[in-house]
This record gives sequence, C-alpha cells and structure tokens, in this order.
Amino acid sequence: MILPFFVYGTLRPGERNHDLFLRGRTLREEPGRLRDATLYEGPGYPYAVEEPGGAVSGELVTALPEAYPGLLAELDRLEEYVPGGPRNLYERVAREVVRDADGTAVRAWVYVAAPAVAARLRARGKPVERGEWRGVRS
Repeated sequence: MILPFFVYGTLRPGERNHDLFLRGRTLREEPGRLRDATLYEGPGYPYAVEEPGGAVSGELVTALPEAYPGLLAELDRLEEYVPGGPRNLYERVAREVVRDADGTAVRAWVYVAAPAVAARLRARGKPVERGEWRGVRS
C-alpha cells in the first residue's frame, strides 16, 4: 500500500532527521493533524499515542514515486519498526490525517507508540501541549 507519511517529530522540516531522510525525496509536505492521538515527550523524540479527543500537529509528506520503497524501508529502520516485532517502540499504522489547508482527510502511514510504550506513557508520561513538538526537547 503506497501512502504518504505523517511526521510529527524529528522528520519535520527544520528538525534533525528531515534533511537526512526526506530532502529531495518528496513531492509535497503539507501541514496536517492526526486526530484522536496525544503527543508525549520522549527521550529526544516524541510519541503519538492513540486516544480519543487529542490531536497531533505535523506534516503530511508525499514521497516521490521512485523514492518511496527505499524511503519506507529507511523510515522503518529509523523508527526501529519491524512488522510484528515484539520489541517495537513504534508501530506503523494507516490512519486518517486532516490537511490544514482544506480540511481534507488523507490516509497516511503514521508511526505511533507501540502498545507497551503507549501504556507506560498514559500512566506516567508527559503530554506535549497542543500536540505540537516543535520547540519541545526532552
């Protein structure tokens, strides 16, 4: 399934991983919001945790078609995501993201906190105000 990516942390424009992974490999990068998720601080990077009522700000990134397979594999490695992996910190899931420009819902890949990580964050994590990670550093 070829989908855009929704990025909300170090892959956003101006953040440390954007140029390393995305520069020159995208068609579009548009502001958007992931609904029904809360953003939590992590050690140097954030986690989106799925839960009703919240929203996470980020960018909807559409990869160049020729760059997509390699980019998907590199982002999975960056996020230490292995399909079905028991030690995943993140899970890559397809979710609806709303584009800020026109309110259109777009299906996109999102790396959200894996279940065990999400449970820990809900119990004792620190939510990020307004779901906006820019400017927040742990």
